[in-house]
Amino acid sequence: MANRRDSRIEPSFEGPPRAKSSAGFSLSEEDRVVPSNRNTSAKRQSARTKPSRRGRGKSRRGLFGVLGRLAYWCFVLAIWGAIAAAGIVVYYGAKMPAATTWAIPDRAPNIRIVSVDGKLLANRGMSGGEAVGLHQMSTYIPEAVIAIEDRRFYSHLGIDPIGLSRAMVANVVGGRFSQGGSTLTQQLAKNLFLTPDRTLERKVQEVLLALWLEHKHTKDQILEMYLNRVYFGSGAYGVEAASRRYFGKSARDVTLPEAALLAGLLKAPSRLSPARDPKAAEQRSQLVLAAMRDEGKISAKELTTAMSAPASRVASYWTGSENYVADAIVEELPDLIGDVRGDIIVDATVDLTLQKLAEQSIRRLIDGSGKKLNASQGVLVSIDNSGAVRAMVGGYDYSTSQFDRASEARRQPGSAFKPFVYMAALEAGRTPDSVRNDAPIKIGKWTPTNYGGKYFGKVTLATALAKSLNSVAAQLTMEVGPDAVVEAAHRMGVQSDLTANTSIALGTSEVTPLELTSAYVPFANGGYRPDVHFIRRVTTAEGKVLYDNNGGAPRVVKPEIVGMMNSMMMGTVEIGTARKAAFAWPAAGKTGTSQNSRDAWFIGYTANLTTGVWFGNDDGGPMKKVTGGALPAQAWHEFMVAAHEGVPVRPLPGTWRSTPADTIVQDELPPNMAQPAPMPSASVSQSAPSAQKASPPRAVRPAETVDAGGFGMPGGGGTTASIKRPVPPADVGGPVKKRQTSILDILTGG
Repeated sequence: MANRRDSRIEPSFEGPPRAKSSAGFSLSEEDRVVPSNRNTSAKRQSARTKPSRRGRGKSRRGLFGVLGRLAYWCFVLAIWGAIAAAGIVVYYGAKMPAATTWAIPDRAPNIRIVSVDGKLLANRGMSGGEAVGLHQMSTYIPEAVIAIEDRRFYSHLGIDPIGLSRAMVANVVGGRFSQGGSTLTQQLAKNLFLTPDRTLERKVQEVLLALWLEHKHTKDQILEMYLNRVYFGSGAYGVEAASRRYFGKSARDVTLPEAALLAGLLKAPSRLSPARDPKAAEQRSQLVLAAMRDEGKISAKELTTAMSAPASRVASYWTGSENYVADAIVEELPDLIGDVRGDIIVDATVDLTLQKLAEQSIRRLIDGSGKKLNASQGVLVSIDNSGAVRAMVGGYDYSTSQFDRASEARRQPGSAFKPFVYMAALEAGRTPDSVRNDAPIKIGKWTPTNYGGKYFGKVTLATALAKSLNSVAAQLTMEVGPDAVVEAAHRMGVQSDLTANTSIALGTSEVTPLELTSAYVPFANGGYRPDVHFIRRVTTAEGKVLYDNNGGAPRVVKPEIVGMMNSMMMGTVEIGTARKAAFAWPAAGKTGTSQNSRDAWFIGYTANLTTGVWFGNDDGGPMKKVTGGALPAQAWHEFMVAAHEGVPVRPLPGTWRSTPADTIVQDELPPNMAQPAPMPSASVSQSAPSAQKASPPRAVRPAETVDAGGFGMPGGGGTTASIKRPVPPADVGGPVKKRQTSILDILTGG
């Protein structure tokens, strides 16, 4: 009892004091139905003193709730994303052969390239060198490749999530494909088993194959296979072939600067090849050296030494201009048959006899007159009516420069671009007999002037084209609009972006000799544009056909326009600027000379062949008054005479006859354009106020040396006389074409 009594009166520390009732029970405030005023006042006071804490607590609980829900849904989405990714992998993986059947194919096979007359043009592929073990080659080679291509090669499992994430972020932020996330193992898998298509299916299969390679082979084995198979440009597959190709030595003896150069090629073998662009190759090799230093592969002293003593390549390995063709064929093959997995034979379109004739013509003229005229390089391209390239010389000497100027050098065509101006004018209703006033003009800030400052007054379009009169070409461009000229050129086969302004009349937009020559082919074959090609057929060593060219040719010019253009351009050879090109066949064409004789062209054709010739210098330096009617016309004449020997003569396609002189009437200009002011020197009789008569085509005296050379550019000097009619600004242009990039390119880089 005593204990119980003591416990009852013991003070409680868990609540307010309890009151003792008369019956002996204790009562607390919690037991009251109506709390006392004192306690209520205390609670109210407490509530007044702590409102901010409850508010902050609720705010924190709300924020944490939002973050929790966000984390939850992110987790859910991640799970579903993983399920979707797994589904894609399973779907595309199921389309592959069973993994038990996978095997490493043999090393890169040989590519035998044969001319149309059955002669060997070149061998490509493994003919450049044997396979070299990783322990045999210079240690700098694998170190350089890993440093620049896949620095986590020895730590990842075939795919590099860090590198892939970095590439994805860079590509998404940049809005275009700028970085790749493929590992060396993935690149090897692609080269060994897959096509170059950039599709999701190919990417998934590449990842699966990379994981399989990592499971079946060691890192050193994978790296060795990669280095002995990868393409290093200029037809060299594998480090041994590349080392001998560029340095004239085995991969066993490659130095640090040379290894850096080889590793740098892997990003873009053709574009960065030191045989084509030594400066770009050297800049890339310096990036490789810096990456090796960052990875601790070389010391600061080695870096400094290598930077100060760049790799030097051998002067010659392959000789002969036919190697320009062989390089072009090797570049084209992957798009036609995918990766080469066995020995193949490529039947080329090139005639080796014509190829040698073209090379000899270019070299003879440069050897004889190049030093005197400051001309160091020449190009010749000859294409038949089906689009087959019969000869292509990409430069003076392949052994010293493998840069293919025929297909890769973009130069101003000068007046060789004018046929597209005149074609657009004919399609707009003009004829070769239409008359224009050859006089000094000014268009905006631009003053186009004729070569030598000579003007001929009232002339027909046929005469203006034969004499290459710049003022008339500029007038026609104003009449039909620069956009029409650009459209005509692209329709005929020019692929380069062209600036749609008035000065395009004089060939200010750059093109390659190959595409400009191909754009003349429709004039020679009656108005059809074939696909230009170097390959007729590809077969295996056993005779199985892998590719056969059966391409058609759409009509791009009406027959009547072809007839008028051929009639006009025959005048260039007969009485105009290319008289040195004339020979026993009916021939037509156009000369071109860019400003200060930096480029000299003649693109001419018969009913049998279309041939383009260019002379100039790689650095863009001016030649000494060389025009298209000089060296290019001479080289064209030599080649075409030999090429047509024994071939029955055929006329050019299309027919058109000039209107008799007494019935020629100048065609109407658009209503908003007044007629040019008459020139006193023009010999024109007039039978009625609205009818102006002129001499027939080719009835005027031959021009002495009239070409595009010396044309005034915007802001240049020359006469200030202007046409008395509205003119558009000289800088009118069109939209620039951009390469389309897929979302896969941006996200995966491969």
